[in-house]
Amino acid sequence: MSELKYTRLLVKLSGEALMGRQAFGIDPQMIAWQAGELKHLHDAGVEIGVVVGGGNIFRGAGLAQAGVDRVTGDHMGMLATVINALALRDGFRQAGLRSVVMSGLSMPQVCETYTQRHARERIGNGEIVIFAAGTGNPYFTTDTGASLRAIEIQADLLIKATNVDGIYDADPRSNPDARKYDTLSYDEAIDRRLAVMDITAMVLCQENDLDLAVCNINQPNALLALARGERLGTLVTR
Repeated sequence: MSELKYTRLLVKLSGEALMGRQAFGIDPQMIAWQAGELKHLHDAGVEIGVVVGGGNIFRGAGLAQAGVDRVTGDHMGMLATVINALALRDGFRQAGLRSVVMSGLSMPQVCETYTQRHARERIGNGEIVIFAAGTGNPYFTTDTGASLRAIEIQADLLIKATNVDGIYDADPRSNPDARKYDTLSYDEAIDRRLAVMDITAMVLCQENDLDLAVCNINQPNALLALARGERLGTLVTR
């Protein structure tokens, strides 16, 4: 087995990654797929944190544009991420993986409340920690929450797992001439306004010297390949 380059990862999953071919909601087959991919990582000795979005259920910003109070909409979006996190935890446990959900919002009857110290301890003990409810504050995206949690748990690499195999200069799904980047600096990604993560998330990574990889979650063993330092997707660095 190839030697690991990164031994502690934070994987950012979009809510849409859980939909499968459905128009909304959660596809149990996609949960099982994610669990299988993370099991490959875990079995290789990688310590894992996961941040999941809620776009398959609610988007706070979208609700705000429709007239819902922004703070209310963001709280609804955070609750959607908790629903997804609970589904992931169940799928992980069925795959034989020890996992726990930690929420930025306090809801002790449902899941644990996030603290940095406990998150580090649980990950260090081989559990997969699923971070829900973003940062626990409105006006911040789950991308920013992923960057923050990755820094707090001292991850070696932040992986944004999407339905596209990297970062392009245009949407490859609608533009066949879109050019893919193999590597980028954060300055380049920000200056070119590439749709990677929001600017707050990228600045957090840049200032804390945290590399970001963007890959297609539907590609088998993509996460393990990245942990081994293989060229895959797009790598964004300082």
